[in-house]
Amino acid sequence: MSRPDLDQLLPDAEADVRPSREGAAARRALIAHPAVLFIGIVLASLNMRAALASVSPLIGEISSTFGLSSTASSLVTSVPVLFLGVGAMIAPWLARRFGTEVVLLCALILLGVGILVRVLPSVFALYGGGVLAGTAIALLNVLMPGLIKRDFPDRAASMTSVYTGAMIGGATLCAAASVPLEKAFGNSWQASLAFWSLLAVVAAVAWLPQVLIARGRTGHEVRVTPAHTGPARSIWRSALAWQVTLFMGLQSLWSYVLIAWMPTIFTDHGMSRSTAGVIFAFNNLIQVAGAFGVPLLAGRMRSQRPLIVLVTSMVAVGYAGLMIAPVSGAWLWSAVLGVGQGGAVGLALTLIVLRSGDAQTAARLSGMAQTIGYLLAAVGPLTAGAVYQATGSWTLPIALVLGVCAAALVVGLFAARDRKVQAVG
Repeated sequence: MSRPDLDQLLPDAEADVRPSREGAAARRALIAHPAVLFIGIVLASLNMRAALASVSPLIGEISSTFGLSSTASSLVTSVPVLFLGVGAMIAPWLARRFGTEVVLLCALILLGVGILVRVLPSVFALYGGGVLAGTAIALLNVLMPGLIKRDFPDRAASMTSVYTGAMIGGATLCAAASVPLEKAFGNSWQASLAFWSLLAVVAAVAWLPQVLIARGRTGHEVRVTPAHTGPARSIWRSALAWQVTLFMGLQSLWSYVLIAWMPTIFTDHGMSRSTAGVIFAFNNLIQVAGAFGVPLLAGRMRSQRPLIVLVTSMVAVGYAGLMIAPVSGAWLWSAVLGVGQGGAVGLALTLIVLRSGDAQTAARLSGMAQTIGYLLAAVGPLTAGAVYQATGSWTLPIALVLGVCAAALVVGLFAARDRKVQAVG
């Protein structure tokens, strides 16, 4: 073929290739759109408490199936919380090694697997599935603040309110639907729990575009923290970091005591199981208001001390109400607790972002706060169950939680000061 013939054909060939290139560019632009990331964050956040909240309304049936004592029953919720702390230890390393987006996708898949393992006909699978679910949730918990600080640096507080609201919204949905699903599936608590694996699958599919986007970035852009470890050690020597960490842990402790035992407290005082489940769901629903509103307020304040006083006081009042009039005031105490709980978790997560100067420090502080915080929180449901079994009453367990509220108030006032955790030192 002559040169003129080639010159005549080349423009036509380039014209054929150009539309395919333009189409590929359009597809990349679509999956990189901020709305796609926003949807991925919301769907991932819906899963961050769902696997825990779905268990509590069914704990009586689970205990009857396996013949568990109160202490052993508390382990059904304590084991996942314990592994929230254990999983938080490895989350920053995994993010540095594989990238945040990949780890979050794997966490959602692991969560779905853990939920399914938990319903196998074995008490070992019940606890083993809890280990997998807790580890998966830990990865989501730890990496989300750093991701938000990195991708939404100017809207970190508002995005924190969105993802904490979605997290609690997922818990509300599961708490409200667990008992109706059990009845719909022929009184099978196993089918009711397994159903929520679908939520993890949907979130994993929605998160897949972020992994595809991350492949096109450099390693530095997708890592949450740099590979060197010198500055990371300074976080553990920071008094402010410890104050944020302890507030995270103490507010998690009082929340997971309620997640584990609130329906049981009501049923032990004569309330029907279905009503207790509805009130528990209402408690989770009301938490959305605190989780969404408090971070927005915190982002507009130099010091968050007034919010610390507000949320800890509301939780203390709610717990005191459960001690004094658990049934007659159930709706009121659930509402007060809900706003306080949601506000406290939203504030704790916002403090991680606000006390950090950059995304790398936020990721390290998140890892520290949630490692220590959830290891501390895991003590709550187990201790409450053991004390209840020993005394036959919820008075002493609730009194102990009121002590936790007082400690959270003190440490929170220090954590809420307008200061930054130093990334080096």
